[in-house]
Amino acid sequence: MAEFKEISPNATAGQKLGNWLENRFPTAFAEYEKHLSGYYAPKNFNFWYFFGSLSLLVLVIQIVTGIFLVMHYKPDANLAFASVEYIMRDVPWGWLVRYMHSTGASAFFIVVYLHMFRGLMYGSYRKPRELVWIFGCAIFLVLMAEAFMGYLLPWGQMSYWGAQVIVNLFSAIPFIGPDLALLIRGDYVVSDATLNRFFSFHVIAVPLVLLGLVVAHLLALHDVGSNNPDGVEIKGPNAPKDAQGHPLDGIPFHPYYTVHDILGVSVFLMVFSAVIFFAPEAGGYFLEFNNFIPADPLKTPPHIAPVWYFTPFYSMLRAITSEFAGVLAIIVLGAGFFGGRRLPGILKPVVWVVAIVAAILLGLLPALANWFHLSLAGLFKAVPVLAGIDAKFWGVVVMGGSVIILFFLPWLDHSPVKSIRYRPSWHKWVYGVFVVVFLVLGYLGVQPPSPVGERVSQAGTLFYFGFFLLMPWWSRLGEFKPVPDRITFAAH
Repeated sequence: MAEFKEISPNATAGQKLGNWLENRFPTAFAEYEKHLSGYYAPKNFNFWYFFGSLSLLVLVIQIVTGIFLVMHYKPDANLAFASVEYIMRDVPWGWLVRYMHSTGASAFFIVVYLHMFRGLMYGSYRKPRELVWIFGCAIFLVLMAEAFMGYLLPWGQMSYWGAQVIVNLFSAIPFIGPDLALLIRGDYVVSDATLNRFFSFHVIAVPLVLLGLVVAHLLALHDVGSNNPDGVEIKGPNAPKDAQGHPLDGIPFHPYYTVHDILGVSVFLMVFSAVIFFAPEAGGYFLEFNNFIPADPLKTPPHIAPVWYFTPFYSMLRAITSEFAGVLAIIVLGAGFFGGRRLPGILKPVVWVVAIVAAILLGLLPALANWFHLSLAGLFKAVPVLAGIDAKFWGVVVMGGSVIILFFLPWLDHSPVKSIRYRPSWHKWVYGVFVVVFLVLGYLGVQPPSPVGERVSQAGTLFYFGFFLLMPWWSRLGEFKPVPDRITFAAH
């Protein structure tokens, strides 16, 4: 048993209470010192570093408001929509809690997207923070699942049909697809069984996984230290330190950054409150107008689209047509043959065979037959795999791959420097075009399908994947600026 720490009899009541608690719960105080008052962070954080703490704030808002919503919500297909209306109309302040939760869902993705973009700009995924980035991407993936399942719960028209469309996508997976879709729905159509499954996952299972990943993300971050806009390590073996071993370019997270983050929190809460009180539907982007209509399995809305934060990925899914799959097949074939030329002799034929098989599965032969008006029906009938897999399946693969590829970013970036500050100027244009393309894909995802939109989505999809897959090549090009030995900082 550890010895109790003594305190002066003249100490204040607060100091005596703190001493009493510390003597009885020393682990909590040790963790407080390790992760707050004793955790040294770079002293040159800018406004991009607000979004990590804001993500944590929105998570708390979602959990608290979700608890109050569950008190009155009925996870029953016959009662769910009416229970939401009851919350909005009859429960004291229920409308405020519901709008906080629905607006909070969009706010969560806004701050997470900005948080991830900051990591992209400053190379926060580079060594030694690969695991921090992987945990962050896992959080993003789980957050998407949480949002999708929660979206069904109001049981409105768009909730119902959006879930119907997304779950049906799983049926495109060869062999296991239909059974997997049936397992997810719990029925042959989206029904009461689906609602109960999604409710249990949204309220219990997924939040537990999300909280665990958030804790792992923070612990991994504090083990290796935070990155900074210069990409300079402040805790490395050669970094300057004071007599106590603290980095000279760092400051304690508490009280400096806890007070610093109050500015970001204050601005965020003002904007958040303005949206809740004046535009909670955000013109149909945060809450679609069709979702104020009870779900009707017999009446399909004229245009079904997911919530705005899923639309960039949904746009990529819609971009994959049979014709475009043929184009992708040619790209895969060309990449395999030209890329394989650099490999050792024994690996060349392996890569070429894989490229040929992948191109055939993508539908190269059907696309060529269609383009040149050839009839290959007999060949396809004899060897069905030559007809290629349905383009719908490749759309699902592309949509999933657009998220999964983020996990590999630490090994795709071969730039000799971390931060965008010291990269060639044209790199900023590449990042800027990437953001514009992502926003355009998001916009097209909420629009009805059109020939022009399809072509733009296909071009955007190629750029999105090209940005990452070609990063080992383009990230090394250009003239890089010298990185300073210590971080640059101007007091403000």
